[in-house]
Amino acid sequence: MKHVKVLGSGCRNCVTTAALIEKKAAELGVAVEVEKVTDMAAIMGYGVMSTPGVVVDGTVVHAGGVPRPDAVAAWLKG
Repeated sequence: MKHVKVLGSGCRNCVTTAALIEKKAAELGVAVEVEKVTDMAAIMGYGVMSTPGVVVDGTVVHAGGVPRPDAVAAWLKG
């Protein structure tokens, strides 16, 4: 199972990013646990300065803006 954290304030882009990750995971048949992290201290702890940020299995893979669907698929397959 992949553990994915979406870092952000809960803005529209953050919600869209979380939904995109869940949708891609379902399409690929990959089990994911998506956690939304809204605590700014925790977000800063990852070194993310622009949100949404995405952390997959402890590694920051994206920061700022909604990620491309093909990028999400690559993270989930990796």
